[in-house]
Amino acid sequence: MKLDELKALVLDALDALKGNDIEVLNVAQLTDMADIMIVVSGTSSRHVKALANNVVTEVKAQGILPVGVEGEEEGAWVLVDLGDILIHIMLPETRDFYAIEKLWGVDAESKMNEE
Repeated sequence: MKLDELKALVLDALDALKGNDIEVLNVAQLTDMADIMIVVSGTSSRHVKALANNVVTEVKAQGILPVGVEGEEEGAWVLVDLGDILIHIMLPETRDFYAIEKLWGVDAESKMNEE
């Protein structure tokens, strides 16, 4: 599956369960670890877990196995690693505290345009 198709699949899975404040960041120039980072907020730990589970379920249905999933037990921050795409699903207070977008030094010009 092409990167844009995988990104669309992930965004659809997050949108289907009403993920909040979805940000798509192009980090290809900043790291070899991934090309895209998606940051999204859930309204509760249950919602965060459900968002992560939906992403994993949808990509597995397309024959893609996640490299890893971390943080499911606590539900404050779940990381889903799809190789070229990293998805950070967080409670709003966790997202504010860690400020992933600022940590990576990604400004508005580096954000990928969603169409």
